[in-house]
Amino acid sequence: MTDLMVPAGAWRKLVTPAQSVTFRATKEMGSSVSVFEVIVPPGFDVGAHVHQHSQEFFYVLDGELDLLCFEPVKRTGDTWHHWESAKGDRVVRAAAGSCMFVPPGTPHAFRNATDKPVKMLFESFPSPAWNAISRASSNTVAKPSPTRPVDQVWRTELADVAERVAYRTA
Repeated sequence: MTDLMVPAGAWRKLVTPAQSVTFRATKEMGSSVSVFEVIVPPGFDVGAHVHQHSQEFFYVLDGELDLLCFEPVKRTGDTWHHWESAKGDRVVRAAAGSCMFVPPGTPHAFRNATDKPVKMLFESFPSPAWNAISRASSNTVAKPSPTRPVDQVWRTELADVAERVAYRTA
């Protein structure tokens, strides 16, 4: 079997305390776009950030996510949950079937504010080198705790990984 056609259950996975990622298409497979399925645990918040040279697409498959995709009037450092654009755009609670396109240079974020895991399909162009990112992730991830929530683990322990995909805090 080649990477071009992969049977159910044979996909590469990256499971960390922060998220579970199933890779569907990557640069290593010859794809110019990365496609993967993500299970977002309750309470996870990726934090507002910007990619200067890549675009992303999010599609909610199951559950609900809070989504942000706009330049706010004022970027506040404590949270993005109440940001508002000059046109009045605010964070949206997105149910299954909702999607979000993120052009390069656009602040964006997602969080699971519910008590159930959320499944989403995620695409990134251009496709970063996920093999290297996966190796770095599995070597650096710490376990969350009551004093160190899962989103904080993501931001601190995976900082070097985020750097590889041009992740910048908004």
